[in-house]
Amino acid sequence: MPAVTPAKVKVDMTGGSGMDIDWKDGHHSHYSFGWLRDACPCALCDEERTKSHRDPGEPPRQSAQLLPMFKPAVKPEEVIPVGRYAIRFSFNDGHQHGIYSWEFLRLWCPCRECSALRNVAKLESGPAQP
Repeated sequence: MPAVTPAKVKVDMTGGSGMDIDWKDGHHSHYSFGWLRDACPCALCDEERTKSHRDPGEPPRQSAQLLPMFKPAVKPEEVIPVGRYAIRFSFNDGHQHGIYSWEFLRLWCPCRECSALRNVAKLESGPAQP
């Protein structure tokens, strides 16, 4: 398991680019606000993702029958540190229940390197059991 302690955390609420974490082991992670909202670790979001077979950060699938509707860009209205182990966001869609632990964020780092390692691990573990 890689280091899960951030050396530096920057949340760009003004520019809206997302959150950057420099980890103590030298790794850098960038999380867009859309990714963070789609990765919400609260019980309701986790259950919905599990039922639809999505990984954290993967957006919900849109029905081909629905017309795309305008949705404002996802952004936090408030960012709250949770002790020394996590961060919480109050998003502009009213959702505010997810507590993003440093461990969760490092485990689901969306960079190419970490995504590739997760994909290899999935392939090596074989097909999912019913």
